[in-house]
Amino acid sequence: MDNIIRLDDVSKIYHTKGGDVNALSHINLEIKKGSFTAIVGQSGSGKSTLMNILGCLDTSTSGKYFLDGQNVSDMKEKQLAFVRNNIIGFIFQSFNLIPTLNAIENAELPLIYRGIKKSERYELAVNALKRVGLEKRLTHRPNELSGGQQQRVAIARAIAAEPEIILADEPTGNLDKKSGQEIMSILREMNRENTTIILITHDMNIAKQAGRQLCISDGKIIS
Repeated sequence: MDNIIRLDDVSKIYHTKGGDVNALSHINLEIKKGSFTAIVGQSGSGKSTLMNILGCLDTSTSGKYFLDGQNVSDMKEKQLAFVRNNIIGFIFQSFNLIPTLNAIENAELPLIYRGIKKSERYELAVNALKRVGLEKRLTHRPNELSGGQQQRVAIARAIAAEPEIILADEPTGNLDKKSGQEIMSILREMNRENTTIILITHDMNIAKQAGRQLCISDGKIIS
């Protein structure tokens, strides 16, 4: 497999009133296309900063980030927005669903940003919701769904545009054990279909379900 992600000597420094904070320090990382990687670390370890850089939500202070051979470090905001909308799908711990929208409408949101016409948008959103087992909950709003079902909607939203990479930040963190395992099962199935999965977690039991585990501490990958 070819590398879809490569970080060369990436550091991230936040300048605060109390002084500089080294969130990431000289990270070197390669992630293969079609792989399932878990990045494990405690709160404050730098894992969320790393995810934000991988997802083009933030930029590094130094070093280079190559995404599918392209130097992200040199990209302008318009190019970064294209990557976020077309290449990467995001799943968050807090679901981030719009409470006034039903499951289909929430799943359609990234497709709207891509300029996909309404009829095609609807079909892609419905298909994504079916993939995560929500074919009987298409018109339900978030407050009519369990936590596990809300996270499934969030996954459907992430995969509706068929991105090459899924970045999942603590996707089981707000769920009970059974719902968390169901979410992991969906992620593993997506990975079998050759989607690259990058999972951020503090839970080693969750991380062990990925093909590869990396541990980050004090802004450095230690294993």
